[in-house]
Amino acid sequence: MDRRQFLKGLSGAVVAGAAVAAGCDNPQAVKAEGYAAGPVPTDKMTYRTDAHGQKVSLLGFGMMRLPVEGGADLRTTPDAKLDQEAINQMVDYAIEHGVNYFDTAPVYLRGMSEAATGTALSRHPRDKWLVATKMSNFRDWSYDASIAMYHKSFEYLQVDHIDYYLLHSFGGVDKETGESDFEKRFLNNGVLDFLLKERDAGRIRNLGWSFHGEQSEFDKVVDKHDKYHWDFAQIQMNYVDWHYAHEIEPENVNAEYLYKSLDAKEIPIVIMEPLLGGRLGTLNDHMARLLKEREPQRSLASWSFRYIGMYPRVMTSLSGMNRMEHLEDNVRTHAPLEPLADDQLALLERVADEFAHHPAIPCTGCNYCLEDCGPDEVICPMGIPIPKIFEHYNKCLNEDLVVAEGTVEQREFQRARRAYLTSYDKSVERLHQADRCIECKKCMAHCPQHIDIPAKLHMIEEYTEKLKDSMV
Repeated sequence: MDRRQFLKGLSGAVVAGAAVAAGCDNPQAVKAEGYAAGPVPTDKMTYRTDAHGQKVSLLGFGMMRLPVEGGADLRTTPDAKLDQEAINQMVDYAIEHGVNYFDTAPVYLRGMSEAATGTALSRHPRDKWLVATKMSNFRDWSYDASIAMYHKSFEYLQVDHIDYYLLHSFGGVDKETGESDFEKRFLNNGVLDFLLKERDAGRIRNLGWSFHGEQSEFDKVVDKHDKYHWDFAQIQMNYVDWHYAHEIEPENVNAEYLYKSLDAKEIPIVIMEPLLGGRLGTLNDHMARLLKEREPQRSLASWSFRYIGMYPRVMTSLSGMNRMEHLEDNVRTHAPLEPLADDQLALLERVADEFAHHPAIPCTGCNYCLEDCGPDEVICPMGIPIPKIFEHYNKCLNEDLVVAEGTVEQREFQRARRAYLTSYDKSVERLHQADRCIECKKCMAHCPQHIDIPAKLHMIEEYTEKLKDSMV
């Protein structure tokens, strides 16, 4: 990559951003160790403004990864419940420290996120927080079902208006009918017309959309800005996806293109996956060392948030936080945001290049491949916890436990093999491991990262079997 090109995109943003600023562990969990000790400021949060001048915290609270009672895994524990007390405490802390943007959806956390969010937020004055939720009509996009989902969000959130309402994650095209996801789920069924009227009535204060999909479909919806007057848009962006999203998965669109297209239309931008499902907060030893040597007191996660915050069109950046130290670290990063220097940007370029060419599976742990419409809408007929398997594989890659026999000293291979197989069995029950995949490909249609999931599961199965065979 041309360093000059990498830095050029930020040249104006740096000035504007500075002016605005006042077993296996779960790799989705942002590593917060290493940040400076001491109290977190309560009055130094960095804010941006939305399309109507509303002040929005640059750090947004993504309610997609929240504490679960007993630390259970929602993906593998059917009767697990969210820890409402812990969620309340985190929301209290966030509001106390200046965070006012909270993002949820009907499908998050097996359908429990909206109610938990509403319970936590309703304990605070309404003018202290802004809530975003979505039209997640992935399965049943009929008008009646979609409008019922919309009204249910008001009930769960305990509100009379929704501050930011999104058309949730579109961008695909039906290969048989040629009908786009946007047309099918929002346009042809009359749902968008309904939502536009709700915006006119004030029950929706800002109407926007989130995007994962084909560039041509993104362009079509951006071009409709003159007709629909989008108040904001939500895209995936971080220092890796800026130039490498398309290289990592050919169907993905580079964040640079997405950002610049929206910036040209002056559409405020919400950022999702600033840490790629936590992967930019749990880098392998070499990449982590590069950043830690430069700034030992800062967390790995802070680098990505500081990078994103330097782009002036960004309204807020969403972070899914399920532990208080994640929240504390993220608040510290944004209170206030400190722009990156040129040499730091050059270092991120180096890390981004290495990350993009690392053989990890680009899974962000969103769980859409398992269930995209609540706890009763299971996609995988074999019950394979796909993100959990990918988490394990990626973590073992980072720890140099994925090695082939003959490539390292035999004693080292034996150690790595034993550690990999033992942690795999601890992380994923044998009856639900990668070898159970029947390649039905139902999961692929729901993956925002466009991963060939059956192929990756088959790769993991083959590698696991080779390790087992080497024990004979």
